Amino acid sequence: MINPVHLRTLVEVTRLGSFAAAAARLGYTASAVSQQMSALERDAGVELFTRSARSIHPTEAALVMTRHAAKVLTDIEALMAAASRAGNTAGDTSRQELRLGIFPSLATYVLPRMLANPAWKKLGIDLRVSVAEPAQTIQGLRTGGELDVALVYQVGQSGLAWPHTVNRQWIGDDDFRVVLPAAWGIGTESKVAADHLSDMPWIVHHPGTSDATVIERLFASCNLHPRVVAYSDDFHASLEMAAAGLGAALVPELALLNRPAGVVVLDVPEIRLARNVFALLINEKQTAQVQLFVELLADTLHKLGTARQA
Repeated sequence: MINPVHLRTLVEVTRLGSFAAAAARLGYTASAVSQQMSALERDAGVELFTRSARSIHPTEAALVMTRHAAKVLTDIEALMAAASRAGNTAGDTSRQELRLGIFPSLATYVLPRMLANPAWKKLGIDLRVSVAEPAQTIQGLRTGGELDVALVYQVGQSGLAWPHTVNRQWIGDDDFRVVLPAAWGIGTESKVAADHLSDMPWIVHHPGTSDATVIERLFASCNLHPRVVAYSDDFHASLEMAAAGLGAALVPELALLNRPAGVVVLDVPEIRLARNVFALLINEKQTAQVQLFVELLADTLHKLGTARQA
């Protein structure tokens, strides 16, 4: 049988990247952590870490086991809480408040679907939500801030920065697609070369933002020189203007879940760009419940992407 204590230590070692850091976090010695991980490797029959004189690196087996360990530990916590409630009429002491910052399209299309999932109700989380753009939600993670977790996106290597005290976890990708007015007569899902869209009217991001800079460079590399007719950082407004025939736009797939009639979506092979979606977590708040919340959200985003491609 695998020791749950070893699983909790594994989660911390994988998250923090060292035996010493995990030991400090859990109140063990580094030697004790090392011994626990060796015991876990023997019990599981797999190598969990590659070790060198100065560092350790989790193997793929360790990463897989860590993801499942979070679920196992949450189930154990739920079991203990249920037993406690059965013997204590004072009420539920297992719930955790989670103060969440989230960007608009994730709040519009992904969060409600996750909240409708029966698995959500089992997590024991009381959610407090703040919807804002990434730069604003990150401010809420700073010392003494009003958030525990921020769900943010980054386009390319744009200049989004966050406190070094938070843990970043990848959630998924939200790919950009080119949309055109249907009135232009180009068929839905047609394959079009980027330079064929040059000199056409375009709706683009306001200049000077990190996203706009990344897109400008991408367009230039494709020899696409748009004739700008509108600036908009609101994807829904961009879609409505495109539907009205004003111009083409580059829009993430999440926003296309509610696209209006009158636009077509193109496959432009040279234009491959995505919003990389991350969860930024305050370390002290990263319980097994919170980890399961992040995984459930990532699974919901993935299923949305799969449904769009079907």
